[in-house]
Amino acid sequence: MLRLHHLIILVTLLADREPSAAPAHDAGTDAGVASSRPVRTPVSLDAGTTDASTPVPWPEEEFEPMGTMDGPAVLAAHGVLQEVMKRFPKAASKSCAFSPRALEFVVGYRNGWHFVRVNRRVDKCPEFGPGVSLEYDGFELYAVSPEGRIERYPAMP
Repeated sequence: MLRLHHLIILVTLLADREPSAAPAHDAGTDAGVASSRPVRTPVSLDAGTTDASTPVPWPEEEFEPMGTMDGPAVLAAHGVLQEVMKRFPKAASKSCAFSPRALEFVVGYRNGWHFVRVNRRVDKCPEFGPGVSLEYDGFELYAVSPEGRIERYPAMP
């Protein structure tokens, strides 16, 4: 028997599905009603562009998680990413070395504060290759308060 909460979940799932998952219909029967759904654009983690025609390689078996983070830790890392990107030279914005692809984030939590260490990883960029480092043990350290204020560790230039 279909219970009320099952019905609510079913209706919610049907309402939230992607426009591409909707059944095809004749545009002439639309009567000019515009969709209120936002148009999703591909997100690029690199400084380059994305190819929307590339199919997603969905895993067929269980995948190895990189780690888990709670919502406030994700927000702290995102805020620090924005601060780091502001410090990069504008002229080099198209280079992989000055993009999020060349960064590694280590997030920790202590006494209500999130601490985010940012490591430069230009060895992840195709123009440098594995084993290349532009800094000797260089990293940046940021503290994010519970209110979202971001402070950079003062010892780094």
